[in-house]
Amino acid sequence: MSPERLVYMANQIGRFFASQGPDEAVAGTHDHILKFWDPRMREGIVAYVDGGGEGLEPNVRDAVRRLKADPAVR
Repeated sequence: MSPERLVYMANQIGRFFASQGPDEAVAGTHDHILKFWDPRMREGIVAYVDGGGEGLEPNVRDAVRRLKADPAVR
């Protein structure tokens, strides 16, 4: 999947959770990506953030960073 598509999808998820406040938005986005994205998609978005994460909303970028540190991802 293209990085642009991953960014689009991740930002949509982040927007869904945004009304719950920053902490819940990060947690909700992280949990959704962890539960519903295929490992290749997770790897792709993590690599994208490692490369700068341009175009990702701040809460989404934070959620992906949390995903990277999550032992459940491995």
